[in-house]
Order: sequence, then structure tokens, then C-alpha cells
Amino acid sequence: MAKDYYQILGVNKNATKEEIKIAYKRLAKKHHPDLNKEAGSAEKFKEINEAAAVLGDDEKRQRYDQTGSVEGEPFSGFDFRDFTGGGFDFESIFDQFFGGGFRGRRSPARGNDLRYDIEISLEEAAHGVTKTIVVPRLEQCSKCDGLGAASASDVVNCDKCNGHGVVRREQRTPFGIFASTTTCPKCKGQGKYIKNECVVCDGTGVVRKSKKIEVAIPAGAEEGTHLRLRGEGEAGEKGGPAGDLFVVLHEKTHSHFVREGTDLHVKVDLDFVTATLGGEIDVPTLDGSASLKIPSGTQSNTLFRMKGKGIPSLHGGDVGAEKVEVIITVPEKLNKRQRELLEEFQKESSKKGFFKKVFE
Repeated sequence: MAKDYYQILGVNKNATKEEIKIAYKRLAKKHHPDLNKEAGSAEKFKEINEAAAVLGDDEKRQRYDQTGSVEGEPFSGFDFRDFTGGGFDFESIFDQFFGGGFRGRRSPARGNDLRYDIEISLEEAAHGVTKTIVVPRLEQCSKCDGLGAASASDVVNCDKCNGHGVVRREQRTPFGIFASTTTCPKCKGQGKYIKNECVVCDGTGVVRKSKKIEVAIPAGAEEGTHLRLRGEGEAGEKGGPAGDLFVVLHEKTHSHFVREGTDLHVKVDLDFVTATLGGEIDVPTLDGSASLKIPSGTQSNTLFRMKGKGIPSLHGGDVGAEKVEVIITVPEKLNKRQRELLEEFQKESSKKGFFKKVFE
């Protein structure tokens, strides 16, 4: 079962980041291993921190809300110093309980995820298609290879934090003396700083460009389908990993068909002679036209099901059906011979009591 991080922190799903921060601080103090010696407090403390690492990160929280889980390591890229403002010696605690999951020096930041919305036709959704899109994004600077410096020698250890990325201090509180750490203001937690910046990217390591990307849209795609292209988002800072690109599909309205999941619904005209005597008619499908057998005595709005003429399932399984609704049409004009035949038919029907039975 997936963990309910909202329940762990005791907040609702609409909680703001500030509310999550307050709940985390309260629970972390309560279950901190240095303050709570009860059995299970260390595991509870770890669980609380895991929940905060997910819900305190906008990107991870969005993925968790969508899927109910988080891919990879929940703690990666999350800096508890920024979230708590100090108060605990997180470096020693995390090394003890999370296997060295916390480090003073910040890792290169991961690039932002991007979203691209695209429209596709019903035929493209049914059969699949490859689309070429142009995405404006931040890419790694080719001049400095994402380093941000004019040369490798221009990246030096920070003398304020001695390369640790954090400045440590002790603080006396009602609970005792705690060691706290804050991000080094000189190197911004990197442990290093740049003496001479790259002239192309101004020290950021990234530049804005547009890239053509081919997107393979699978057969059976539907309105709102999200396609994830890993590493096609924006480049990370200082050589950090790139984010992902999420392509969101929107299906255009079709002139004939209405989609119902994997089934299609279409209305076709049926002349009253074929409806009465029976026969075959051609009906449109996504692959051209197909013959449909009409039994004698068919009534208007009768629904016929053509198996396998719908849309394949995106997740595998049988192809849907095409539901054909026939609408009986009456000719607006008749020639003399047609009128005579219909009048003769009317007389014969009256003799046999046909219309009397119909209207009784």
C-alpha cells in the first residue's frame, strides 16, 4: 500500500506549504530521536521527514497527487535547512537513520519539467502518429558545458564554509543545545563559487533555445493523455540532470463520429424502402467505408454494433466497436409513378388492416 503522506503529517490535501511546514516542525520535534526515546520514534521520525520531503517539494507533490506514489528516492533534491530554518543537527541525524541521505553541500539542481499541449485528430488517436513539436527551453550551455565558469580553474572552493556549503552554529533552546546549519550565503550551498563567469550563459550554465522533438503518440490515445519524455525538460543548473517533458493530448471534435471510450457512435441516413424491405448500406468508418446489413422492418434510431471498428485500447485489449444509429429518411419529392405505387401500397395496407393495427 502506498503511504498517505498527508495523513502522516496530519494535514488535508489542500494544505499550503506553510501549513505543511508547521505540521512537520511540530511532529519532528515530538519524535526527534534526541528528545523521544520511545521505541519506534526513530522510524516515525524518518516517516515524517519522508512525507515532508515529498509534500514540501512542488514537483514531487504534484506527481504524488496524480499517481499516489513517488518515483525514485523521496529525499533527493530536498533541502531540509530551507524547509525548517535550522533547529536540528540534520547532518548527523540523516547519516544515522537514512544512510547518509543528507549532505551539507547542495547537489546540482534538477531542471524544471515542462508541459506541451498538442491537438490530434480522431484518426491519429485511433491509429497512432508521430508528431514533431518545437519546445522552447533552457539547455546546457555548450560554451562551458554547463559549468557556468569561463574555465574549470575558475571554480574554487568557498573560503567561508570551507567547501561544505553550510555554516554551522550552536543554539541554546528549552530542550537543550542543538547544532543547526544554514546555507552558506557566499556559495549558496554549493561549496564552490565561480571567479570568472562564462560570457555566454553569465554563470548560469544554461541558455534558452528551441528544440525540435519527435513525439510518438500511441494508438488508442485519448483526451487528456499525458506522455512523459524523460530528460526532454529544461537543463539543470551547474550540470544538474534535466527535467522531463510532459506532452498533454487534446482530441479534436470529429465531423461524423462521437467517441465513447474505445467505441465510436455515428448516425447514418437510411431510406424507408431499405428499412422496410431490408438490404445493405455503406457506412463510414475510420478506415474508409464498410457494408452493414439491414434487416427488413428496421425502425428509425435502431442501433447496430460493428465489432472491431472502433478504437484500440491504450492499455491493451480488444478494439472497440462502431455503433451505427440509422435515421430513416422520407423523400421530399416523388415522381408520378412513385406516388402511384405508394397509393396502391396504402390501399392494400388499408384492406389488410395494417394501419388500423398500427394506430390502435
